[in-house]
Amino acid sequence: MGTQMTEMLKGTLEGIVLSILTERPAYGYEITAELRERGFTDIAEGTIYALLVRIETKKFVSVEKVPSAKGPPRKVFTLNETGRAQLKGFWSSWNELVDRINALPHDSKGH
Repeated sequence: MGTQMTEMLKGTLEGIVLSILTERPAYGYEITAELRERGFTDIAEGTIYALLVRIETKKFVSVEKVPSAKGPPRKVFTLNETGRAQLKGFWSSWNELVDRINALPHDSKGH
């Protein structure tokens, strides 16, 4: 993934993670693995963990500590109603932005 894509992704990663959590509750590593399976291969695990702290602080998710056979309990994140409302707003803004971008010339010469 190039630098331009990485920069674009920064503004949308929260919505992407919230979207993944609509499918099922998950812990950090599962979310990172799911992102990689979907082609987001250059996202660092640390970036996801920092984002999970932010969405927990914003109360977009419910968190449950679940025992793990391989170490300390895992924090499992579940999208809650506040998060669903945030995600709905994300997709509305995203669609509006896509419409505006698609209305722009796509030719690199500016024609």
